[in-house]
Amino acid sequence: MTRIAVYVFVIGAAATIAFHLAMIAGAPWGHLTLGGRWVGVLPPAVRVLSALSALSLGAMAYLALSAAGLTRWTPPIWLGRALLAYMALAILMHIATPSEAERALWLPVIAVMTLALAVVVFARDPVRSDRNLVDGARDTDQDG
Repeated sequence: MTRIAVYVFVIGAAATIAFHLAMIAGAPWGHLTLGGRWVGVLPPAVRVLSALSALSLGAMAYLALSAAGLTRWTPPIWLGRALLAYMALAILMHIATPSEAERALWLPVIAVMTLALAVVVFARDPVRSDRNLVDGARDTDQDG
């Protein structure tokens, strides 16, 4: 289940990165980002924000893959929880955006990515996972 969830998160991140790369290249989708403040092509100075978003999404995808145990690096649990909190905040920001088109496109994407990340983060939770329990004690909620 964790692998499926992390792949869902990474696919969402990749699609969003592709969107931001298209914005950097001059795609006329300004109404779908940054509250719909710019209609059409983003001004060159504003495209920097798309570049920063693409880079941060790449880092988030790597963190999610790492939290799922699919890289050599194992991030601290608090870092996954911090990313989850950020994603929850992103849901609120997309609910509040003045752009209906942006909300219609990105709110479902962000919501699914957040749920998928929650599966990954809580699968690593030391309270819920045998592999992280102190002294090898088994969780009393599990069979066996």
